[in-house]
Amino acid sequence: MSALLLVIAAVISLYIGLNRWLAAVLLLAAAGLGWVLDAGHWLNFVTTTLALLAALILIPSPLRRHLLSTPLLGWVRGRLPKLSDTETQALEAGSVDWDGELFSGRPDWDHLLELPHPTLTTEERAFLDGPTQTLCAMLDDWEITQELYDLPQEAWSFIRKNGFFGLVIDKAYGGLGFSNTAHSEIVMKIASRGVSAAVTVMVPNSLGPGELITHYGTETQKNYYLPRLASGEEIPCFALTSPVAGSDAGAIPDYGVICRGQWQGQDVLGMKVTFNKRYITLAPVATLIGLAIKVYDPDKLLAEDAELGVTCVMIPCATEGVNQGARHLPMNTVFMNGPVWGSDVFIPLEQVIGGPDMIGMGWKMLLECLSIGRSISLPALGTSASKMACLTTGSYAAVREQFGRSISEFEGVQEAMEPMAGYTYMMDAARVFTSGMLDRGVKPSVPSAILKYRNTDLMRDVVNHAMDVIAGRGVISGPRNFMSRIYSAIPIAITVEGANILTRSLMIFGQGAIRCHPYILSEIEAANNEDTQAGISQFDSVFYAHLGHTGRNVVRSLVLGLSGARLQAVPSNGQLQPYYRQLSRFSSVFSVMTDVSLLTLGGALKARQRFTGRMADALVHQYYASATIKQWHEEGYPEHMRDIVEWGLQRSLFDLQSALYEAIRNYPVKALRWPLMIMAFPLGQRLQAPSDDLGARVAMSIVTCGPTKERLVSGVYIDEDTTDAVGRVINALRLAQETRPARDRINKAIRKAGAAELQDIELLLGHQQEELLDWAIEHDLISTDERALVSEAMVAMYDVIRVDAFDADGIKALAECSKDKLVPVVRPSDAPMT
Repeated sequence: MSALLLVIAAVISLYIGLNRWLAAVLLLAAAGLGWVLDAGHWLNFVTTTLALLAALILIPSPLRRHLLSTPLLGWVRGRLPKLSDTETQALEAGSVDWDGELFSGRPDWDHLLELPHPTLTTEERAFLDGPTQTLCAMLDDWEITQELYDLPQEAWSFIRKNGFFGLVIDKAYGGLGFSNTAHSEIVMKIASRGVSAAVTVMVPNSLGPGELITHYGTETQKNYYLPRLASGEEIPCFALTSPVAGSDAGAIPDYGVICRGQWQGQDVLGMKVTFNKRYITLAPVATLIGLAIKVYDPDKLLAEDAELGVTCVMIPCATEGVNQGARHLPMNTVFMNGPVWGSDVFIPLEQVIGGPDMIGMGWKMLLECLSIGRSISLPALGTSASKMACLTTGSYAAVREQFGRSISEFEGVQEAMEPMAGYTYMMDAARVFTSGMLDRGVKPSVPSAILKYRNTDLMRDVVNHAMDVIAGRGVISGPRNFMSRIYSAIPIAITVEGANILTRSLMIFGQGAIRCHPYILSEIEAANNEDTQAGISQFDSVFYAHLGHTGRNVVRSLVLGLSGARLQAVPSNGQLQPYYRQLSRFSSVFSVMTDVSLLTLGGALKARQRFTGRMADALVHQYYASATIKQWHEEGYPEHMRDIVEWGLQRSLFDLQSALYEAIRNYPVKALRWPLMIMAFPLGQRLQAPSDDLGARVAMSIVTCGPTKERLVSGVYIDEDTTDAVGRVINALRLAQETRPARDRINKAIRKAGAAELQDIELLLGHQQEELLDWAIEHDLISTDERALVSEAMVAMYDVIRVDAFDADGIKALAECSKDKLVPVVRPSDAPMT
């Protein structure tokens, strides 16, 4: 009995999470009760020894520090990952929010539901409904990408005049001072009309001189540059990517050397900057370049150190020695993009963002601002593309008929549309959830990486499914094609602002495991503390709490796995208890896996990118499920969205289960695979993907007009003009629905017709629409009053399936549009070799 009592006491202490004193008392009491029940059995000596040892570990004391903490710290130093200066700055930048809850193993769901939810002000809503709507109406994506190779001049003027370049600049400096959520909504709406226009607007408002000056600039810099940036008098770009340093921004070869030189006729202290950058958005039209460089001071004019670190500077494009090259064309989208370079370009120290005191602080500045930009721009673009895919493809599937029925009724088509609808809601929920963090003052370094990676990846899935549904209609270029430009832009979103492969395999879990863990960062600091006694004291204060944290999550994982997570208390809101419980269970498993990996793999974790990628996936699925729950909660749990929400949660949990299973099955330390598998999946993999019945209902949500479809596509620009690619489909869907009973009667009669009569009908179907309608009236299938509307519907439905065709003169005209507009890029002799 003594052994059983001690085990029960330990399990209760760990599962409930008793504080150290109560846990010690409970363990000692269990050992004491064992003496009474077992009457001096030899196991009493063992259990008492174990209880006393546990008490020694639990209760802080000089004895614990001397006997345990000092030797343990030496061992831990060799196991914890070593952090470079760049990694240390990355961990110090940004802040932790809901991602920390997921790493804890015990997410507080009530806290999630209580978090403030972002809303738009009256002014922000008016801007979306007014200037943003007007700008969208000015854009013709076919004309922009095939004829102008640029936005129309009136669009450029409108963007400047209406403050689109100053969305997030404070009103005191001439900007609009909008929230991050409003910024996201505006970009999403513009992107639904054209990627080129969306990128043009979003770049000055995300990472760039404007945002860096707002957060770090001197008052002089703010007063001079921010009004000019807000009005569009200055067009900014930020040059980060070098030919030999893409995703590894910490390896930038561009540099500045501190020296004296001439600036506006005066001899001043500054630096000569040499740089070579490519893929820089807005570079061809920029007037102000933001630049990340490494600064050196060989003559020690500023400090004793010759290497001063990564620094952010501003260089006016008119400065002598600055070169702006010919344009890149990213996947034939035509937002301004190109290289910039310069050799020994002199600028004064006042051009350092934040002034001379901020020299060497550039990497931290960039990381903090990247977490903002990556949370807004590309996630909004990806969500926009998915919403438009749902709007157009669902409508097309409803209108397109084969074998006398809408193709939306075919299960194969529904199988493609199902994830389109489900993923789009999840993407939108995660977008709003993360922008809400920004509006609360959070700098979400890990969530921003999650959102950029997942939203652009799901964009690819959704758009690919859409192309499968519309088939040949989607591959013929022309102004009628509503998917081709979105499809072409997918690789851009996947690649920029951190390539998705590296974001998934290195950043999300690699940073999150340390940044979001409740104890690891403190332990690393203790291990690196040069004051030995202070390091031991700091380590002693967190290591045993870490042990308790890990043990608690091991017990929780096993108990919840065996009980189907039924022992977990969760909110009852929305009747989502089964999903809360499974998410809690897998959060515990995820937390244990994090701890075990940091302990066993240590510094080798960065090289195990298949493993870290799967762990990143596990975190992603938890995050998106959380965002889905939060979004439905804020919407008031409308019942018409239940199928979409439950599909998203079931899909997330199934994928979460698969990611953790594969991570354990392939765990780098083979001896730990079975223990981890038993802890995580004591009853095997029990969760299932969404059923076919649920999937069919979700698929039809983007086919049938109603509140569900309206919610899924909310926030995009919808042009009902029948000369517009999207407007054609919307108009055809409206007419098809209005005439559905009449057309069903005609189709039913055709299917029942005899062989001789069917031969005559087939002749009528050969584009002899009016004759077919005459036949329908003759057989009392439609009335004369219905004829005109049915005829209009049939014309519109046929118009939707038409594709563009260009005769020889048309092809020649397109060729003339691009002639002499694209020039080969030749590296001038003064461009630096890197």
